[in-house]
Amino acid sequence: MRSGRDQGTRADAQAAEHSRRIQGDGVDLAVHERGRGPAVLLVHGFPDTHAVWDGVAERLAARFRVITYDVRGAGASSRPRQRDAYRFEHLVADMRAVLDAVSPGAPVHLAGHDWGAIQSWEAVCAMPERFASFTSISGPCLDHAARWMRAGLRRPSGVRAVARQLAHSWYIAAFQTPVVPELVWRHMLARRWASLLERTEGVAVRTHPAPTLAEDAAAGVNLYRANMLGRRRAPGERRTTVPTQVVVATGDAFVTPALAAEAARPFAERLQVRPVRAPHWVPLTQPGEIARLIAEHIAQAGTSAAR
Repeated sequence: MRSGRDQGTRADAQAAEHSRRIQGDGVDLAVHERGRGPAVLLVHGFPDTHAVWDGVAERLAARFRVITYDVRGAGASSRPRQRDAYRFEHLVADMRAVLDAVSPGAPVHLAGHDWGAIQSWEAVCAMPERFASFTSISGPCLDHAARWMRAGLRRPSGVRAVARQLAHSWYIAAFQTPVVPELVWRHMLARRWASLLERTEGVAVRTHPAPTLAEDAAAGVNLYRANMLGRRRAPGERRTTVPTQVVVATGDAFVTPALAAEAARPFAERLQVRPVRAPHWVPLTQPGEIARLIAEHIAQAGTSAAR
């Protein structure tokens, strides 16, 4: 029988993070792995780095091999300057490169938060064979969101929900302005971000945000410029067969529960919606709950596949 000390040492070793760099679509990506077992890929959003998932990853690593990476423009990964370098085609190509490096022969379980979820919707629709399950948190597919808004404006009962979402999305229009968002992030908002998250979201100030926040955010506004307007003008029908879980943060300041819960329903064949009483940065405020929901969804997807 193993002693408690031996078990603790084993758990610590299992959860230890191993880092490497891989070649993405013309960029270098900083990739981190911990734990053993089925592969789970966690993708972060704006203006975060892979570290936004640390609390979740630590819990999942007891049962899974957890992979995180800094997306292009963030953290220790390459930071292209051109707006078009942040188009979905490059984001999905980067994710494919990560998958080829960490799990070339088997599908992975995927979870994304914010822009990590938005780009993950692109991936599960474009290459569903690479994924065993998908958990989306506070980041709807842009095509689904645009179609939801159009449908809502055609119904008197939907106009209020759309108007509420547009009020929550005010920053998207602001990010289309040249130069100004970058200046605001670099010279004002970055140094206040930690206290702002603590005050508005209840995020404990520890290792978050990353020391690269100012440059990450300045680069990351190109995600909005390169992708938002085109999808709003001409949304496609993005469909997926991957078992999908949408976690709805009921206190999200940016994605309303109506949008989060309803937009994907016509386009995901196997969809479940899980509300959580939490703000937008729920991976930071409730990592245990998010780890539990991801693990439960993985188990359900495995049971369904075995039938």
